[in-house]
Amino acid sequence: MFDNLSQKLQEIINKTRLNKTLTEDNMQEALREIRRALLGADVSLNVVKSFISSIKDKALGADIVKSTNPSQTLIKIVNDELTLLLGKENAPLKLDSNPSIIMMLGLQGSGKTTSSAKLALKLKKEGKSPLLVALDVYRPAAILQLETLAKNNKLDFFSIPEESNVLTIANKSLEFAKQNNNTVLIFDTAGRLQIDSDMMAELMLLNHSFKINEKLLVVDSMIGQSAVEVALNFDCQLGVDGVILTKLDGDTKGGCALSIVETTKKPIKLISTGENITPLEEFHPDRMANRILGMGDIVSLVERAQKNIDIEETKALEKKMLKNEFSFNDFLKIQKQIKALGSFGGILSMLPLGISKDDSDKISHEGEKQFKKIEVFIQSMTKEERENPSILNTSRKKRIALGAGCDIAELNAFIAQFDTMKKMMKGLSGFKKSMKNKKGKSPFNPSGFGF
Repeated sequence: MFDNLSQKLQEIINKTRLNKTLTEDNMQEALREIRRALLGADVSLNVVKSFISSIKDKALGADIVKSTNPSQTLIKIVNDELTLLLGKENAPLKLDSNPSIIMMLGLQGSGKTTSSAKLALKLKKEGKSPLLVALDVYRPAAILQLETLAKNNKLDFFSIPEESNVLTIANKSLEFAKQNNNTVLIFDTAGRLQIDSDMMAELMLLNHSFKINEKLLVVDSMIGQSAVEVALNFDCQLGVDGVILTKLDGDTKGGCALSIVETTKKPIKLISTGENITPLEEFHPDRMANRILGMGDIVSLVERAQKNIDIEETKALEKKMLKNEFSFNDFLKIQKQIKALGSFGGILSMLPLGISKDDSDKISHEGEKQFKKIEVFIQSMTKEERENPSILNTSRKKRIALGAGCDIAELNAFIAQFDTMKKMMKGLSGFKKSMKNKKGKSPFNPSGFGF
């Protein structure tokens, strides 16, 4: 998301480096380019006009220190305005009752049911006891989907087969939650292909019958400006508390995120990436602004690592590395840890690398390709070969290469890289021991690199 907008804004800001000061004349071209970039990213015209006007006022009125590069001044102004446009600050969920109720809203196909499960996972990791409640009585497939997601992820689930009255199901689920000590109920309500009066009437009935802590509108970021109209309609009828944006790692222009917040004045509270069932992430406007302007988002990447990487397994892998007992199976475990952080492209977007989108795409594509190739190599080995890399002789390598459908030279290159890494880790083990002897504590910790 925002890839094209990010690239355009970075190019525009880089052009200002040739100017010694920011003046009305040399700002006009930059502002025109920013305007085009925002419109090209599907940001609504009214939002673009307001955004450009605010940047212009602040840029021309800024006191520029002589030693400050004009591009640095412009990037700060644009960063500040983007942060404001995205909601200024993080808006946490307000779950102040026991049990609390979250009502999930959205059109059919927006990712509402999947987001309900992802939200439950997030709350469970935070120490709460969520209960997924299936209220889409019009689509049996939606109920089955939610039940399957709950079962696969060890989440509590509630439904009443053959019952078509959503109020009855909701009331019974509240009774069940109190008996089962569930602290948060997540109502997965029915969606429609479009907003209609019957849909809204049912949602309004639920809204008036229960004390709803959070009404969250799930919006598919791929649908562009129509997302703003959907958000306005839901908010007008129900008073939405916040937005969940899905498919943020898809091939989307991203303008709807900027437009929704500015138009509805409702915060984006949570975001979702990918089809895998991983916990929803909190949305931080300042961090997203940094990412759009190519400054990365290390804080979110570290938080993602802390939530998704198995610390005990990491420590075990570290010990094996330092003892030179590292196997191909362990290598696969590292790949699994890295994949838990997201796609290569997503990880790169959170690092302040200062590279173009084309270069980032190439690195991402090559990284994904290499990961898949390595998996095929290792999966073509026997159990004994995976655990004991030293037994790989020429005949074994030929068999593995044939099974992987590759040239033996590629396999040899991978094995050579694997051996080099093991030697490096063995050398670092000696360094670690010497530093411990000198200072009593080692400054080196491979687990800090996310292994």
